[in-house]
Amino acid sequence: MKGMVNTMTKLTYAMAIDSAINGNITDEVREKLEALKTQLAKRNSGERKPTKTQRANEGIKGNILEALSGEGKQCKDIAEAVGISGQKCSALLKQLVDAGLAEKYSEKRVTYFKAVEG
Repeated sequence: MKGMVNTMTKLTYAMAIDSAINGNITDEVREKLEALKTQLAKRNSGERKPTKTQRANEGIKGNILEALSGEGKQCKDIAEAVGISGQKCSALLKQLVDAGLAEKYSEKRVTYFKAVEG
């Protein structure tokens, strides 16, 4: 019975959205929707601190850039040199290419990567 009282008195986001859709916007509904809007804006902003994995990947990207010095190399060779899986290497190489730190090119249907000089 106690749970029944809580669900009837506690306004959830779903209930607030439903009330707004039906045109029943009370102060309580408005407060709930403003809180949701603030929460979503915070979540979507770029001001979040990096996750543990993202911090670890930054170090791996540095190792990949070191491995890319000299002539172009295939992803599998870079992964082996750095000590990571090919899939992770591919994802991090894509990030490096998107950031303009590495270059991707193909010769005879084989893809190579090299560090951008400068």
